[in-house]
Amino acid sequence: MTPEVRAPRDAAEYEAALELRWRILRAPWGQPRGSERDALDGDAVQRVVVEAGRVLATGRLHRLDDATGQIRYMAVEANRRGRGLGRLLLRSLEQAAREAGLDRIVLHAREASVAFYEHAGYRLLGPSHTLYGEIRHWRMEKHLPPNTPANT
Repeated sequence: MTPEVRAPRDAAEYEAALELRWRILRAPWGQPRGSERDALDGDAVQRVVVEAGRVLATGRLHRLDDATGQIRYMAVEANRRGRGLGRLLLRSLEQAAREAGLDRIVLHAREASVAFYEHAGYRLLGPSHTLYGEIRHWRMEKHLPPNTPANT
């Protein structure tokens, strides 16, 4: 079965995406449920990768200004990494940014994910914050080419 990349279809699918976010990005550091959400979730573009009815990856894009969006909360099931799901998810979020008229995406990548984003065309800008006293992040950006048939 081919994975499908799309917005969550209903509340249950959105909750499954939030649970995945928490389990991958927060729980290993002892953070409580709820720490995987923020005030921008309601206005953000949410994407999930679903296969056989199961959410395997999730990510979010929100607008920072007229030209810039930020990707956050990228998470892929541990046993599904290295199979291109993150790449599919990232492309979908980038396309959503283009459709929203954005021409630049910024993000704060965990150190272990920097190479993934560099391979996708993101440029390393420098150090960012350290989450929970141990997860080092790096500021990255990508200027999006215009929305052309070759990019869709």
